[in-house]
Amino acid sequence: MKAYHDKKKGFAITYDDIWLLNGARTPFGRLCGTLGMVSPTDLGIYASRAALERSGVNGGDIDQVFCANIGQSSADAYFLARHIALYSGVSETVPAAMIQRICGSGFEVIIAGAEQIALGKAQTALCCGAENMSLSPTAAFGNRMGYTLGKTGFVDMLWEALNDTAAVPMGCTAENVARQFGITREEADAYACLSVGRYLAARERGFFEGEILKMNSAVFEAPGLKPRKVALPKNTRDFDADENVRPAEPAALAKLPPVFAADGVQTAGNSSGIVDGAASVAVAHGDFVRNRGLQVLTRIAASATSALDPKVMGLGPVPAIRLLLELTGLTSDDIGLIEINEAFAAQFIGCEREIGLDRTHCNVNGGAIALGHPLAATGTRLSLTLSREMNARRLRYGIAAACIGGGQGTAILFENTNTTA
Repeated sequence: MKAYHDKKKGFAITYDDIWLLNGARTPFGRLCGTLGMVSPTDLGIYASRAALERSGVNGGDIDQVFCANIGQSSADAYFLARHIALYSGVSETVPAAMIQRICGSGFEVIIAGAEQIALGKAQTALCCGAENMSLSPTAAFGNRMGYTLGKTGFVDMLWEALNDTAAVPMGCTAENVARQFGITREEADAYACLSVGRYLAARERGFFEGEILKMNSAVFEAPGLKPRKVALPKNTRDFDADENVRPAEPAALAKLPPVFAADGVQTAGNSSGIVDGAASVAVAHGDFVRNRGLQVLTRIAASATSALDPKVMGLGPVPAIRLLLELTGLTSDDIGLIEINEAFAAQFIGCEREIGLDRTHCNVNGGAIALGHPLAATGTRLSLTLSREMNARRLRYGIAAACIGGGQGTAILFENTNTTA
């Protein structure tokens, strides 16, 4: 293990003998769709139970639990991490922690698990990100002190989440990136078509069947606790389809109006979808893996987090990826696959140009423009998707990264030791 920190470049760490076993995710439901009334806690339980099963371990094998949830959208949100742990079969004597680094939180739970294992404080960790954006509340801050006549002060917390009151709204940061790199509306729309087309091709060949669980109404039970009853919409059975995805044609995309600037490049069609969902993975030390004879997907090789001007927050993956490469001694030519969360088309293109990425190696199964961006779940989903594709293509190294609201970026380097090209 080797750690690094620099106030200008960020902080990073390499890991020895720490592995991503496997994982699972829910399908991502469109805004106010099939999962609209399922709490983020329950979404996390669905994903975590399936992740443990696919990893070949049970809840009793887990030493630490890390969960992420950004927009707290259920009455039991304070207890989300603990309830996910308990109803996934983790021992009641094992603590659970909530972690928040906005859009990087799904990565941060994996980083936390890996670091705790590296410190000898665990051999295994359950790492989950869960988000229900449909249930994001309308809030009245200060209502306990009463209201002035006609000024109830209600705000839509989902809408507020798209704003950075210290800088500019999230979509405007993408427009800033577009201006910086001379990205046109046509280029942004073309990338959106590519993302959706890649997703549809991957779905057609059955790729996502290896990570999406089938959801039905359920009752989650844990010893000595009240059962959790989860009801999906009537007649819903074996729900396993990402609902945000729709075919994208250039002519149709061209008709959509800009959302964030009158002459802007970002529209509803080339921006990430607002969705509900959860993703979970199991992480373990090599000694545990070998003693149990378990299969693994990838080794968690290193991670890095950096920060930059909030007004161009979409470029956050750039310094994080550069720091990863610097710390590990690798070059961009060594990286067989890259997943960069598609918050906005212009944001991805800006990262692509700044780093000099080969688009044929990036987001090869489509990204958030197609299937959506459930904030806390995205990093975990990207890590699982990337690890699975690295195995399918017999590639050694891959990086998953995301920009983060407020001007940050996180990236994780994964190594596939199962088979190499």
